[in-house]
Amino acid sequence: MGPRLFGFTKGETTYSFRLIPIGGYCAMEGEDEDSDNPRAFNNAKIWKRMIIIIAGATMNILLGLVLMFVTLIPKDSFVDTEISTMSTLSFSSVTGLQAGDKIVKINGYDIFGYTDLSFALATLPLSDVDGGDLSVYKEDCLTDLYNYALRHQDMITTQQIANSINSMLIEMQPELKTAKDQNEAYQIFCSYFDRINTVLGVEAEGYPEIEFKENRQRFRTDMTVVRDGRRVELKDVDFITLKGSDGADPQISLDFYLLPIEKNFGTMIGQTFVETGANLRMIWTSLGGLVTGRFSFNQMSGPIGIASAITQVASETLSTSGFGSAVMSIIYVMMIISVNLGIINMLPFPALDGGRFLLLLIEAIFKKPIPRKAEKYINAVGLVLLLGLSVVVAVNDIIKLVS
Repeated sequence: MGPRLFGFTKGETTYSFRLIPIGGYCAMEGEDEDSDNPRAFNNAKIWKRMIIIIAGATMNILLGLVLMFVTLIPKDSFVDTEISTMSTLSFSSVTGLQAGDKIVKINGYDIFGYTDLSFALATLPLSDVDGGDLSVYKEDCLTDLYNYALRHQDMITTQQIANSINSMLIEMQPELKTAKDQNEAYQIFCSYFDRINTVLGVEAEGYPEIEFKENRQRFRTDMTVVRDGRRVELKDVDFITLKGSDGADPQISLDFYLLPIEKNFGTMIGQTFVETGANLRMIWTSLGGLVTGRFSFNQMSGPIGIASAITQVASETLSTSGFGSAVMSIIYVMMIISVNLGIINMLPFPALDGGRFLLLLIEAIFKKPIPRKAEKYINAVGLVLLLGLSVVVAVNDIIKLVS
């Protein structure tokens, strides 16, 4: 953008290299001014102008698909949204989930692929839960028995003993889920306490009490799963909540394992569309979250923040997984940026392609174009607002980098 440095003309098109390398544009005769040329943009049929207006955003999405396909090439397999097994310590199993469930909705957010699932879990609100809640008591029964086994690690001398204890803890989870009250849950706890002691060769004197705490924090949500071919609604499913260190926010921990999807050309094509679509929905949902206040303005980034993120992703991946993985991480970020540009550009806001498309739609409905002068004023106001937002976001990015 900016002042022209040099250029050349080939055919009917002039190609220019300009001073500021932050973007580019394609200017057509009759696009921003009237022209008597029958081939000019303003004299083309409305449907042709609509196609031209959305072409840029469409190419951004298509580029995103290509980049996503490239990032999938090194993978050995893909991840499904069906649960294969539960982990040894699984709150979600105690509160409703079970192996074989295919997750299709979390907190009202539809799940089609692993990125959908990750985004839905990462954006779950943290809840303050009554410590006397039955589900919390069940979780404490499981946690206390799990920690009891950990305290006797020195007695787990063979893999067979370790596997046996892990199997007992996983076997205990669906039984706890069906407990109707705390007394029944405690009886289940005691029976498995005896079984684990038998495997360890320990003679315990009595049963430990389950400690009560008034308030707990949980990532708790409603979910929809497909179980045995039918949709099942699950209420108040809990996930393990890890306390943040040094004042950091609590984090959610996945407490189940997902089935792998075999890699072949067909699944690569399918995953390319599923995962690109997931990023489209993630970006769109995030934009809506900014408007509704679900996400804060401080979480928005512009070119400076994006450059910083790319540097961080590349350096971390390079140090942990090597050069090839770092390149793929950068390509993945490029895919997100490309898809993001496609969506942002089609927002019905003046000066964006979506705003121009809206004006063409109005022209198509009323069979009369909006006066050129009015269109110029509308786009000028939109451009000023966009530039102002860009400056504010850039300043915010710099502040975040410095602090």
